[in-house]
Amino acid sequence: MNAAPRAAAAWIFLSPALAVIGIFFVLPVLAAFALSFTDFDIYALGNWDYFRFVGFQNYVRIFETPLFWTALRNTFYFVLAGGPLSVAVSLGTALMLHSKLARFRTFYRTVFFLPVVSSLIAVAIIWRYLYHPAHGLLNYALSFAGIGPVDWLGDTAVAMPAIIVMAVWKNFGYNMLIFLAGLQNIPDDLYEAAHLDGASGWQQFRSITLPMLKPTTVFVVMITVIGYFQLFAEPYVMTQGGPLNSTTSIVYLMYEQGFRWWSMGFAAAIAFVLFAIILAFTLVQMLLQRSVKR
Repeated sequence: MNAAPRAAAAWIFLSPALAVIGIFFVLPVLAAFALSFTDFDIYALGNWDYFRFVGFQNYVRIFETPLFWTALRNTFYFVLAGGPLSVAVSLGTALMLHSKLARFRTFYRTVFFLPVVSSLIAVAIIWRYLYHPAHGLLNYALSFAGIGPVDWLGDTAVAMPAIIVMAVWKNFGYNMLIFLAGLQNIPDDLYEAAHLDGASGWQQFRSITLPMLKPTTVFVVMITVIGYFQLFAEPYVMTQGGPLNSTTSIVYLMYEQGFRWWSMGFAAAIAFVLFAIILAFTLVQMLLQRSVKR
């Protein structure tokens, strides 16, 4: 079969999927990008005379809005604190389950993965009650140690750490399975040879496990950072961005502007600023990965 008929057949089979992607992904993204250069709001829904092209005014307005910088700082705090913690917990759990001494591995894998498939809204509601200052289970447990009640979601100093703990608990199971798959691909002969040479467990972890897990770790870090930059449901359900905007994220700010104040053009501009930030972080991670390989 010649190359041309093969290419034609491939395009025929791919065309339904490409059409769906184009209609439900590419076109909405292009429409949102065009919308970010307009002042489209609730008034434009009823009268198109209010729909005006404003150029880069929305983007300029973003950087002149103090709340955006607060949301940006909160988002970076969440990513830089919660991301490494989530990866570390995932890797540690995967190492324990991969250990030859571990029993009931299948049961624990199911238990640790269960939060991942649970509804994020339901999980956030449950954790909001766990954090309740007067009737929460966490403060009840702390009372046995003589520690007074903590307003976990009402104190600006602990609200974001409380959300980070919940997010790590909710998401670490997915990365744990990825690390488990990476650990299972490491040949046992390497560990046996290192053991015969007198290498300790820490030396084996540092010289064998970590280098062999490098591609897996890079992938896990990327998807974790991308996911954590999209922080929304946790503050939306648990704190509504408070207290004093200490848990307001970029996505939550975008939601507020778009669906509370109906400033859709401004919200679309915020979305593409977030896209640029995520893209920049991804490119930096890829460059660091290449530099390490060299």
